[in-house]
Amino acid sequence: MKRKPSSRPRLPDCAACGHEPGERLCVTQDGKAAKGCPTVGFEDLLAEANGEYAKPEVREFARQASIQEGAGYANRHQRPYIPQPSKTRIVEICEFARRMGYRRLGLAFCTGLSREAALVEEIFRARGFEVVSVVCKAGRTPKGSVLGLADREKIRRGTEESMCNSIFQARLLNAAGVEFNVLLGLCVGHDSLFFRYARAPVTVLAVKDRVTGHNPLAAVYLSHSYYRKVRHPELE
Repeated sequence: MKRKPSSRPRLPDCAACGHEPGERLCVTQDGKAAKGCPTVGFEDLLAEANGEYAKPEVREFARQASIQEGAGYANRHQRPYIPQPSKTRIVEICEFARRMGYRRLGLAFCTGLSREAALVEEIFRARGFEVVSVVCKAGRTPKGSVLGLADREKIRRGTEESMCNSIFQARLLNAAGVEFNVLLGLCVGHDSLFFRYARAPVTVLAVKDRVTGHNPLAAVYLSHSYYRKVRHPELE
């Protein structure tokens, strides 16, 4: 018995789109759509998503985010226009927080970036924000008894190693009434738990990458040369 062809659209696959960014349907009305293009075939989900912007708090957050996006480029009056980025990530975070009227920021950071966290807090305070900062090891919760980690799975074997407790970080910042959270270097997975348990909106200043000095795109950019094992795990 032959199967009937499915009427459901393909799963979105924007990363595999072969069209130039400026020629894509998601950018221009007369643009091109590749297979799996979510701009076509998902009208119900698009309408549902766009309906969320009718909520005043969501609309204002998105509006200010878009204003901040534009403010990150210089000389936008020039024609023809060539994008000229002009602001660093940390400056944009401060400007966006100010646009939203936030005064109290939460800083959730990894103990391995303690020095960086002190500098970030100093920058935030210099720009007029109150900062509540929490390190990942706060609470000294043991990995072994709480998570059931075997000694061979610890970083420092033979010790009662403290876990990265991002749920505790999130709940401490929730209790402190922060209005906007900034993540600095939390581990993969631990950051996910923070996103799940934080009440206030969350943005990321920098992510953890122990090998590249916290620049994970270095491995992506060099995946055809020095980091080609990233693309060929069978060689590891």
